[in-house]
Amino acid sequence: MKLHKILILILLVRCIANNTENVESQENKAEKNNKEVVCFLYHRFGDSRHPSTNISLQDFEAHLNYLKTNGFTVLTLSKAIDYLKSDQTLKKVAVLTIDDGFNSFYNNAVPLLKKYGFPATLFINTETVGSADYMGWAEIKKVHEQGIEIGNHTHSHAYFLNQPETERYETFEREIRQTQKLITENIGAVPKTFAYPFGELDPKMKAIVKNMGFEAAGAQNSGVIYYGTDLMQCPRFPMNESYSALDQFAMKAETKALKIVNKIPASFVLPKGENQPDLTITIQPDELKLDQLQCFIQGSECETRQTINTDSTVTLTLKATSSIADRRRTLYTITVPDENGKWHWFSHLWINPEIK
Repeated sequence: MKLHKILILILLVRCIANNTENVESQENKAEKNNKEVVCFLYHRFGDSRHPSTNISLQDFEAHLNYLKTNGFTVLTLSKAIDYLKSDQTLKKVAVLTIDDGFNSFYNNAVPLLKKYGFPATLFINTETVGSADYMGWAEIKKVHEQGIEIGNHTHSHAYFLNQPETERYETFEREIRQTQKLITENIGAVPKTFAYPFGELDPKMKAIVKNMGFEAAGAQNSGVIYYGTDLMQCPRFPMNESYSALDQFAMKAETKALKIVNKIPASFVLPKGENQPDLTITIQPDELKLDQLQCFIQGSECETRQTINTDSTVTLTLKATSSIADRRRTLYTITVPDENGKWHWFSHLWINPEIK
């Protein structure tokens, strides 16, 4: 009889333990699915000759101070991807990325990053290293040793979509390999992350980057990285003199991802003959206030249609009301608030290679 009671007790303990593990597993999965990373893109610092790619040092320090005082953990891009994939505790994560490796980053931004104790990810196009306005290998190695991640930005920083397909992909891959080799030889570390020049890519270019083993690749459409993001096409919020005011930065830093179930088309390249292309996305509405959805299209008004599907997802179709074919790059951007007052953000970049 005693043995029988002991066996029952053991079974009860095991059941409780299994239930506890299942609950913890579900909680871990939910927490992992809620992880997000907001990523910013910079080029020049304190160099007013180029306002479209420059940010003032006053504004940049204001950005760093905001992140510091509002509880953000600032990581390199590869470390942020590690965080997304891990079982680490949920936290506010930001990434500071810098493209091209201009001298103004080394002279003006690095001292401020050191002041706040923040890392960053610097994408280098190796053809220009040490020339005119660009950092040399000694400076690149030094910042790497100080905690700056060095990423691959191709050798020539060319408009690869301008090249015929017969040579585009071979040239693109060759340049990436060349840059990997040069960076590895000069700083002693193999880049784990990549950024597309001008944020321009097509599906085959993206596949090349993935097949070469990069952990993540930065694009130039705005938005927030989350578990459902295509890591070979990570969104980044661009910062320049027109968009760097602290209130705008803070709004983007606190923005949430608009989680996409499906997107048509997948490619950024504007189909030939399409002047007012449709973008169709399917989302999980959750607590979103879809009646307050906003759509923005550069150089055009935005027409939107909403369809509620049988699985409770919502399909949104966006269309420009006038031609966008005369622009090289055009963003379709959606923002929508949730019941807690948080804004969710998504954008799709259209690229027209016919515009040189």
